[in-house]
Amino acid sequence: MTRSVYVTGIDRGDGRQVVELGVMELLTRQVDRVGVFRPLVHDGPDRLFELLRARYRLTQDPATVYGMDYQEASALQAERGPDELVSTLVDRFHLVARAYDVVLVLGTDYADTQFPDELSLNARLANEFGASVIPVVGGRRQTSESVRDETRNAYSAYHNRGCDVLAMVVNRVAREDRDEIAGRLASRLPVPCYVVPDEPALAAPTVAQIAHTLGAKVVLGDDSGLARDALDFVFGGAMLPNLLAALTPGCLVVTPGDRADLVVGTLAAHSAGTPPIAGVLLTLDEVPGDRILTLADRLAPGTPVLSVPGNSFPTAEQLFSLEGKLNAATPRKAETALGLFERYADTAELTRRVSAPSSDRVTPMMFEHKLLEQARSDLKRVVLPEGDEERVLRAAEVLMRRGVCDLTLLGPVDRIRKKAADLGIDLGDSRLIDPAESELRDAFAEKYAALRAHRGVSVELAYDVVSDVNYFGTLMVQEGLADGMVSGSAHSTAATIRPAFEIIKTREDASIVSSVFFMCLADRVLVYGDCAVNPDPDAEQLADIAVQSAVTAARFGVEPRIAMLSYSTGTSGSGADVDKVREATELVRARRPDLRVEGPIQYDAAVEPSVAATKLPDSEVAGQATVLVFPDLNTGNNTYKAVQRSAGAVAVGPVLQGLRKPVNDLSRGALVQDIVNTVAITAIQAQSPAAPAPSEKAAAQ
Repeated sequence: MTRSVYVTGIDRGDGRQVVELGVMELLTRQVDRVGVFRPLVHDGPDRLFELLRARYRLTQDPATVYGMDYQEASALQAERGPDELVSTLVDRFHLVARAYDVVLVLGTDYADTQFPDELSLNARLANEFGASVIPVVGGRRQTSESVRDETRNAYSAYHNRGCDVLAMVVNRVAREDRDEIAGRLASRLPVPCYVVPDEPALAAPTVAQIAHTLGAKVVLGDDSGLARDALDFVFGGAMLPNLLAALTPGCLVVTPGDRADLVVGTLAAHSAGTPPIAGVLLTLDEVPGDRILTLADRLAPGTPVLSVPGNSFPTAEQLFSLEGKLNAATPRKAETALGLFERYADTAELTRRVSAPSSDRVTPMMFEHKLLEQARSDLKRVVLPEGDEERVLRAAEVLMRRGVCDLTLLGPVDRIRKKAADLGIDLGDSRLIDPAESELRDAFAEKYAALRAHRGVSVELAYDVVSDVNYFGTLMVQEGLADGMVSGSAHSTAATIRPAFEIIKTREDASIVSSVFFMCLADRVLVYGDCAVNPDPDAEQLADIAVQSAVTAARFGVEPRIAMLSYSTGTSGSGADVDKVREATELVRARRPDLRVEGPIQYDAAVEPSVAATKLPDSEVAGQATVLVFPDLNTGNNTYKAVQRSAGAVAVGPVLQGLRKPVNDLSRGALVQDIVNTVAITAIQAQSPAAPAPSEKAAAQ
């Protein structure tokens, strides 16, 4: 039976989109077929559904999402009574429920409706849908006492109407009251209650939203600049020194268009990062001349400059009435919202209470969700040497907003701050270090010189070497100042991993460093090794790669069933290449008798049950292999890229294995999500060292 979750409220203004987005995130971690149903809808686009559809790649027909609009519902209830309204909505809900494993129901919004008791309607619909309820209470501008009373009353209202209340969520409370409210409610409600503080960035409109609402002309700026949140408004009419003193981080400066001095001055301040602003809004339909605009564009490329015809007073009235909205055009707000929900709601507890039906399928999105969740469970410190790279900065923003790990960014600090300001990125608590200027440089030079003394490296030479961001980051990991490192978006693989070979070195139970890719297919995750590091491993090394890959697979929730790949299956072929794979297979069996391994075996026999039934009918691996070990780099690299491009698989990696501490390499074509995934993997690797093989443990004893 479909399990449904009904997120509802008791009044408008509760900001429940944060909860709806958070619950959708939890559901999509468990199953890959999640439907959405909104019983009643207003005219116009449904911003939240468009966000859910874009973010979670929903294929649901939008026509099935909505029960009916408010006007139709009001007329139906007036003419034929509430029972007929509810019956009609139940029928339309079940059209969705029959097609999906789980349905997220978005309750009514209490805005401009003609229903005298909307709470009762939501409660009845939840019961008729067979859905569990998560009521949301808004706490903005309320005292602690009133929030506590309202939350208890809301629980009673839904519980007394027969609803299965999963949990209560109190949203938008003052940060200074959050802990007190949570403590009081924890002992006064029979269900979990999650208290989420107000987050100004969620209520702040983006510059693009402001431009749309005001009908403003975009004089300067790019898409990333228009996506910035306007956290404050500063109205400029005073002299420049006074205006600069009034600037706040993320503010939108509103000034008459003939004040070129204020335009240039505020953009220069932004360029210096003191402070970074959202943009400039010019009034009076005045725009500075071309020379000033050219200078402005060079000072702060991408920073938006808007122009409106009105004067400051009516413009201010419109600005102060604006509130930011979660939608498909504001992905950064979605990351902020999810980070907020995941920080203050016990997502593990809520997942257990939802008890959605488990799925044997593992989609790419489910795998990515699991990575972030696992990384958050034990926060680690990851250093990113390419701190001034745009993709790295954007990934860092996602990682910070989702609370995945603590970050250190390396590079010239002023350049990093300027780049972040130009992109509208708040680096938050991230640590910024310039290796060339760091007080750690002397100590690192001595450390590196000692490690490489056998190669004739002096302290003076080492002093130059450790100013390189990859060497500096690797030494941070070695010295315990970071738990892992990710680089490679702007550096070659050699430049990224050579310092790790020299400084961190291989584990005692590993003869070589190798790599795997997690290949996320439509319904499962396979592990490919080695597709990035070793050109032509011998039998001993191939066995090592297989064992390491199995350990890595298990660590990330993939049950290892190893296929040692060759152009021949079983005993059907011979030759040096096949013999190498056959010998490696026997070595794996000798070293790790607990692992299931088959080889030599062809790819089709390894993954396709019908082929396996013909070629190796008695094998416990054939047809269901999860770890595929390629005989050489040429075969592995080309195969992973062919599967990635032809089958539409998501390739996560390469993930290095065999090092004493985690260092991972990025493709120079890595996307922002690739970087996020790789950092999460690195953090997970740092949470616990891989267990050595039984033979090594026995030898140690």
